Amino acid sequence: MAETRSEYQLDVQGISLSFGGLMALNAVSFGVKPGEIYAIIGPNGAGKTCMLNCICRFYHPQRGRVIFEGEDISSLATHRVASRGIARTFQNIELFKGMTVLDNIKLGRHVHLRTGLLSGGMWWGRAYREEMALRREIEENIIDLLEIEAIRKQVVGTLPYGLQKRVELARALAMKPRILLLDEPMAGMNLEETEDMARFILDVNEEWGVTVILIEHDMGVVMDISNRVCVLDFGFKLAEGTPREVQTNEDVVRAYLGDTESAYSKLGT
Repeated sequence: MAETRSEYQLDVQGISLSFGGLMALNAVSFGVKPGEIYAIIGPNGAGKTCMLNCICRFYHPQRGRVIFEGEDISSLATHRVASRGIARTFQNIELFKGMTVLDNIKLGRHVHLRTGLLSGGMWWGRAYREEMALRREIEENIIDLLEIEAIRKQVVGTLPYGLQKRVELARALAMKPRILLLDEPMAGMNLEETEDMARFILDVNEEWGVTVILIEHDMGVVMDISNRVCVLDFGFKLAEGTPREVQTNEDVVRAYLGDTESAYSKLGT
């Protein structure tokens, strides 16, 4: 059995995942250091989201293991993984559209709440104090950081797409993550929204010290904010390195359209 590499906060070791005869991930390994912004890129169908689902235990790989801060979390239930400090956003927005922004964000903390059924149902004593403390923390920290004070009481389903993506990030931050998994956080955004989201991610990483694993198709963003990049292609790990190393890797260039000039343009060189 492979040993844990102590320099990594998250150590992914030989993950293989298949659906019937379709191999989604084939013995993929990588490590993410504390405080990094680590990007996973690749063409559509490369296995990027499958990898995040394996880390979170939404999918159960046939082989391999995931080590988080020295603990093998490969057999934990999904909610146990979340309680360890791994939070995520989704490629398609997964919010409760009929609830307010504030209530959606507060749901992110449920894995850490300690009140029981009786006190929670009657909303007195410890349950009341715990929720009031949570609300103050969300409003003073998360809502302020993401600049969504003006919409905190609005129903999520009435908000524009870009703001809903921001609320989803806020809910993930309410989980008090040590690692934040972001699945295409800029997808569908205009230039201004993309720049804002990139700034928020950098703030979370630099000011809060949260490690970030990022899936993103906007190569300009990836190359600007990432410390290291992992490239997947048809379930295989194709390359890994700094943004500059990945940009100039010929295997990566061929994977992006197979046309050198177009690929270099797409990779932001």
